Amino acid sequence: MSIEDSLFRTKKTLNLSGNLVSLETPQVMGILNVTPDSFFEGSRLANEKAILTTAENMLSDGALILDIGGYSSRPGSLEVTAAEELSRVIPAIKLIKKEFPKAYLSIDTFRSQVAEAAVDSGACMVNDISGGALDSDMFDAISRLGVPYILMHMKGSPQTMTSETHYDNMITEMAQYFVEKYQVLKGLGVRDVILDPGFGFAKTRDQNYELLRNLGYFKTLKLPILAGISRKSMIYKKLEISPEEALNGTTAVHMIALMNGASLLRVHDVKEAVETVKLFKLTYP
Repeated sequence: MSIEDSLFRTKKTLNLSGNLVSLETPQVMGILNVTPDSFFEGSRLANEKAILTTAENMLSDGALILDIGGYSSRPGSLEVTAAEELSRVIPAIKLIKKEFPKAYLSIDTFRSQVAEAAVDSGACMVNDISGGALDSDMFDAISRLGVPYILMHMKGSPQTMTSETHYDNMITEMAQYFVEKYQVLKGLGVRDVILDPGFGFAKTRDQNYELLRNLGYFKTLKLPILAGISRKSMIYKKLEISPEEALNGTTAVHMIALMNGASLLRVHDVKEAVETVKLFKLTYP
């Protein structure tokens, strides 16, 4: 390995709760929605038993991280107050950590207040769909918390993003977005940043496939890439089926994402995603 390769190789580790976790083999993040209106009905968890059962199944099926969300970000979703979001996610985090103390939990939020309360309650990662754009305190909070941060690309908000799909050159504009945001985070001492290109967020269905084809372009930024594609409309609407029927299509696009450089898959169906990673590694060891 050359000096240049050693200095500029892609970061492949995360510090999760003081443990250095490798992403040399792609990993799987399970989606735990404590919301009443997520686009995929099968992911909505309404009570403690459902939360614990889902968490146990995802962990036993091989999920590295569980991503807890209390604010649906589907297009046109309703606004949720910070108080309501906190009332959904904090009890869920405490419940899971009590039952599964070694589990790595992520908080899916764009609010610094929620991020801080979640980390205080046991979460060890923040997944922010807005890349800090919806809360000016978020980057400072991540710096104070010292946890890995998922930096997603989105324009507008969940309520407006469907009208924010114009780009002169989507891939290069997204790369510039990531570079600028990462420089700010790096300057604040944030060490672990994962890039999420934001499939479905301020992108048309055709743009999502352009993004999937060009996902490897973001490997030049030398940071881990997360792909959040599971059961999304780019799959089920193109196939003219429902989200409930979209597992097969999800598996297909997951393999494409892995082949193009994804290190982390955020999914509803952990067992199938873990199997996809295993087959990917057999082909590309």
